Amino acid sequence: MAQITPDIVAKLRDMTNAGFLTCKKALEEANGDLNLAVEILRKKGAATAQIKAARTAKDGVIAQCIQPGARVGLLVEVGCETDFVARNEAFRAFCDDIARKLADNPSADLEADRVAQLAKMGEKIEFRRQQRMEVSGHGMVAAYIHTGAKVGVLVEVGAGKDTTVAHDDFKQLVRDITLQIAAASPVAVTRESVDPAVIAKEKEIAAEQVKGKPPQAIAKIIEGKLEKYFQTFCLVDQGFVKKNGEVSVKDHVASVAKQLGDEITLRRFVRFQVGETPAA
Repeated sequence: MAQITPDIVAKLRDMTNAGFLTCKKALEEANGDLNLAVEILRKKGAATAQIKAARTAKDGVIAQCIQPGARVGLLVEVGCETDFVARNEAFRAFCDDIARKLADNPSADLEADRVAQLAKMGEKIEFRRQQRMEVSGHGMVAAYIHTGAKVGVLVEVGAGKDTTVAHDDFKQLVRDITLQIAAASPVAVTRESVDPAVIAKEKEIAAEQVKGKPPQAIAKIIEGKLEKYFQTFCLVDQGFVKKNGEVSVKDHVASVAKQLGDEITLRRFVRFQVGETPAA
């Protein structure tokens, strides 16, 4: 059996909010496999519905660049070793410059920039990941970096007409959507775009939680749990944070679209958080 260290138990507790002994037993059952231990806890109902992504101990910054015209945008995670460097103004300016260069050319060779910054900061510097978006048709891209630069969002929102894109109400909607994504951490735009493997796993976990009940009851419970999952993790089905969740994001977007006499589509988004392990 793989060695179960206090560190790995602590990481599982942080991810699931389950108790220490419960986590230790799950890790022993999973032979030290963290992801399998999470699944075991969820099936037993001992873990929260949404498991936080496994984190590394690395620090860093999320930076963004939206080019003039808001048709091209980029989000990048630049890693360093300590929060001291991550909060350094010169390092932040370096990250912003890297975002601009990658927005211009996502294949740019920035190794010389990285090495020079490493020499200045005295810490390991790495470019962990990036996402570039370019608008197709009518629409715009927008970004939001949360205070502290540990969370960043990039989103593309489409419209039917250029006049809609130029309207202040449309621009405000797009800004609000970036804040929604930062605050509510959706994993997909719509339920139709959720990975079928994820849905199958959610059904499996829900079925395990209610095994022993009559088949008709199990089917209804699974359906209800899946609906809850969509409302929690699909952007358009989430409660709109700015209105205290009283209306869904989908309904709010439809309301703005009706006001502007156009069709508005939330096309895609990415949400980066410093140190997270991206989904496979």
